[in-house]
Amino acid sequence: MLDKYLLPEQEIVGRIHVLRNQKVMLDFDLALLYEIPTKRINEQVKRNIDRFPDDFMFQLSQNEWDQLRSQIATANFEMRRKPPYAFTEHGVLMLSSVLNNPKAIKVNIQLVRIFTKMRDLLLSQTNIVDQIEKLTERMDHQDDKLDGAVRYLKRFVNEQKTERTKVGYKNEINTPC
Repeated sequence: MLDKYLLPEQEIVGRIHVLRNQKVMLDFDLALLYEIPTKRINEQVKRNIDRFPDDFMFQLSQNEWDQLRSQIATANFEMRRKPPYAFTEHGVLMLSSVLNNPKAIKVNIQLVRIFTKMRDLLLSQTNIVDQIEKLTERMDHQDDKLDGAVRYLKRFVNEQKTERTKVGYKNEINTPC
């Protein structure tokens, strides 16, 4: 049975941004996914502010907000007096404890799974980068060996070009058979 609360993964991934070297989701994007007003999320966060330390949630600076708005040209941003709040993976998880509706809980589970997939993907890419660096090092050493082999072959070819005396059977007598 298909869960009525599940969202397309791409819809969620498209709402994850990197700010201050962290993957975050903005309050209005979360509100859209949970199908509740942004005001409700921010009210619940303020009532439970001790659950949201700086590494779980932070408010964007005006400069960060302006830059983000310019990057997301197609977004229809609501009118705001202040820049939005950004929730890290842990902050998103904590939201499920302060928002008590079935949609928020199901969406949060999905969000955590997506953040985990992204982390795993990043780790696998790090391994790939390490392997590429090792291969590059090995190729550098191979280049040195190939250079030596090419120099040797060139020297060998040049030696072949010098005039040598012929060796072998010489037919000095022209006798018909």
